Amino acid sequence: MSSVRDSFIQVLLDVPIGERFDYRATPEQAADLAPGDWVVVPWAQTRKVGLVVALTTTTDLAEDRVRGILAVLDDAPRLPADWFGFLGFVASYYHRPLGEVALPALPKLLRSPPGAKARGSVFSRLRRRVLALPGAGDAAPGTPGAPGGAAREPGSPTSAGSDAHLPGRSPELNAAQRGALAQILASPGFEVHLLHGVTGSGKTEVYLHWLATVLARDAFTQVLLMVPEIGLTPQLTGLLRARFADQTIAVLHSDLPDAERAAHWLAAVEGRARLIVGTRLAVLTPMPALAAIVVDEEHDGSYKQQEGVRYSARDMAVALASRRGIPVVLGSATPSLESWLAAQRGRYRLAPLADRVHAGAWPVLRRIDPKRKAMVHGLAPETRQAIELALSKGEQALVFMNRRGFAPVLTCEACGWLSACENCSTFRVLHRQAATGGPARYTLLCHHCGAQERVPRACPTCGNIDLTPLGRGTQRLEDGLRELFPGARIARLDRDVARHRGAAREVIDAAHRGEVDLLVGTQMLAKGHDFRNLSCVVVVDADSGLYSGDFRAPERLFAVLMQVAGRAGRAGAASEVVVQTRFPLHPLFDALARYDFASFANAQLAERRASALPPFVFQALLRVEANKLETALDFLGRARAAGEPLCAVGAPSGGGPGAPGAPGAPAPVTLFDPVPMPMARLAGKERAQLLLESASRKALHAFLDAWLPRIAELKGAVRWQIEVDPIEI
Repeated sequence: MSSVRDSFIQVLLDVPIGERFDYRATPEQAADLAPGDWVVVPWAQTRKVGLVVALTTTTDLAEDRVRGILAVLDDAPRLPADWFGFLGFVASYYHRPLGEVALPALPKLLRSPPGAKARGSVFSRLRRRVLALPGAGDAAPGTPGAPGGAAREPGSPTSAGSDAHLPGRSPELNAAQRGALAQILASPGFEVHLLHGVTGSGKTEVYLHWLATVLARDAFTQVLLMVPEIGLTPQLTGLLRARFADQTIAVLHSDLPDAERAAHWLAAVEGRARLIVGTRLAVLTPMPALAAIVVDEEHDGSYKQQEGVRYSARDMAVALASRRGIPVVLGSATPSLESWLAAQRGRYRLAPLADRVHAGAWPVLRRIDPKRKAMVHGLAPETRQAIELALSKGEQALVFMNRRGFAPVLTCEACGWLSACENCSTFRVLHRQAATGGPARYTLLCHHCGAQERVPRACPTCGNIDLTPLGRGTQRLEDGLRELFPGARIARLDRDVARHRGAAREVIDAAHRGEVDLLVGTQMLAKGHDFRNLSCVVVVDADSGLYSGDFRAPERLFAVLMQVAGRAGRAGAASEVVVQTRFPLHPLFDALARYDFASFANAQLAERRASALPPFVFQALLRVEANKLETALDFLGRARAAGEPLCAVGAPSGGGPGAPGAPGAPAPVTLFDPVPMPMARLAGKERAQLLLESASRKALHAFLDAWLPRIAELKGAVRWQIEVDPIEI
């Protein structure tokens, strides 16, 4: 029988088992509890912060086994029901427990149980930080989401002073930008706009004019601007603070200090921040008055989470906009093929920006075949001349190589030893580390597991002391450029530089101030930067994606080459892009020379359709890791056998976007054979995978609903995870 004194609550926890967990609440606790409240509960021998999702008078467990909650976090914001509904959709789509989606979406500081000696509430301390943010003091109780506040109806009159956001205070738009903005503003509710703008076409100004108009409609409206990488947030945030000087801006990304991230999150949740800018985790933040979403560089793979619940923030932004009945803008110079196909089929509305804002010719593309050339430090004579010409005119040059470190591998030419990683199916990369007051140290670092060791004094196999670096990374390329151009001011930007707080911003700011002549680096230089004096871009190794086993490799290669090429000539001056490639006649470079994304994308879609590849089919990937590869493959074999009787489970092939076939035709699910992953060993674990696909999204999810419980019943010393819509196979 149920207790006459106590009630039961159902709580979400960040654990990979179970959907929700029952706990006992005293009458005093239950009187004030509601869904969305925060509690501290016992879990095994520890404590966890959980979120209340339901109150009930019964439990399916034996009542003497139900543990009581330890504390109620009274001053935590009560999270709204529509947020739980959205996260429920995310959990359902990616087939993971709701708690595993909801709790990691909270800042780390807020999901850590308070210590026994903690003075005061963490939320009280954070609110003092929130009120110190510019403009935050103007948001009083009554703001949507604020403690004790009531949500304001959409369309309420705006407050005085909102004229500061009117587009008239911003740079004037050209005809194409005005047309794109008018299309977006005409959306009465949910609609997806694909803003396809070539690099330098002014996509950012379209975003800002739209968001300014939305903010001016209502004093409490919120907008979300998403960017793919942390490195892009400082530059964008500076622009936003200048443009929206009287508004509180919340910045959300994982590189912020814990207290700062938690304060910005709280400002967004309580409606005090009206403009939220962040990376993929921002889409999972409760925003009570959200009215518009922008996903910049929507094609970027960084929007796909690679740990825990592997969600696509871009796709979930579209889903969130649909649930809230608001428009969303996806912007890119090289849209993903999924978005491009959706626009062709009319599911998304295409808003093209075909020309650059500043008049002038496009950068001229020159293809240099390095074969039979007098290469110096990896650069052909024509490449060196192009850099020298730019520098002689007082202009900037950028040398792009998407490979950090000094050299990809260290070898012994006497016996063939290579610097393989003991933990992974890859090599440890040779890195140079600056040493204070002495010569630089060299280390071998695995970019996958992080294992690091000093360079051996002699070959571990034969004892030869002459070890040779093979190939080059950005560090070695920088050395070569300093030798070739001794008078140039050279700066490098890659992840090794950016790991020091503020270092990336320092390099970019120096380049904008004209204090850098020659930039060298990785993709961190390719995205979002407006270098006004840059006239020469050099791509050193452009062939890595041409003949990869991954069918998405050409799409990724074209996108990054278009991005890095777009850094040149943005002020309208004559410019060129030099691409060193052993395959100069490849069709990809023909499309790149014309800056013709449409022809490249349509050719890729034709190949994908003929080969029955995404976006014309839908995929999921079952990944397994174990101590031995045989164990992983055996588990996948048994999982495949458990799924074979279910392969006809599903929906008609017309049930999913992009599904071929006539409506009503059967849409079976295909299970492929288990195989080792491309990197079969990672961090000491052996890994294997099993691919499944269907012409119908509904059929695929129906199959997963039936199959995953069977996998959970399989025995084996393995860890497994399902990934829906994988972007790497």
